[in-house]
Amino acid sequence: MTEKEKMINSMLYNPMDEELTRDRRHAKELCYIFNTLKPSQEEEKISVLKKLLGKTGEFVWMEQSFHCDYGYNITLGEHFYANHNCVILDCAPVKIGDHVFIAPNVGIYTATHPLDVETRNQMIESALPVTIGNNVWIGGGVTILPGVTIGDNTVIGAGSVVVKDIPSGVVAVGNPCKPVREIEKQQNQ
Repeated sequence: MTEKEKMINSMLYNPMDEELTRDRRHAKELCYIFNTLKPSQEEEKISVLKKLLGKTGEFVWMEQSFHCDYGYNITLGEHFYANHNCVILDCAPVKIGDHVFIAPNVGIYTATHPLDVETRNQMIESALPVTIGNNVWIGGGVTILPGVTIGDNTVIGAGSVVVKDIPSGVVAVGNPCKPVREIEKQQNQ
């Protein structure tokens, strides 16, 4: 099994592997190109994102700057929007549904490191997938940690740190992020 296969399958892997290093460099080059395009170069920005990311819906928009590790592990649904300074560390798959809105300064992280210092110092790590459902709004400054699933029709309040799964149809806030109330149909606030 290659280090890349281990990485994608949530096993311990060596991130300094030649193939993974080459893949990260390629993604960083595309992120650099994306982040240095003029705001008026909308078609070029979309073209770079489509080359970088594993799969996208037809309408996808990200404000600059955007950073990721590999890109090919990121799947975005239809009508996706991410505001400035979005970071997705996609060592494991990151699947984001339709009609997802991400506010500024959001980090989605899949990489994790061994707690045991001797193992950690061997420069190996693992990654756990992140899944975000449909119709989700993620507030500014949110951090989403490895292995988390956020259900459909949910709002994550600004500044939250999401360490565990969040169910569908709730407003969730805090550190650690927890559901505080259900969202009623046709609720405007």
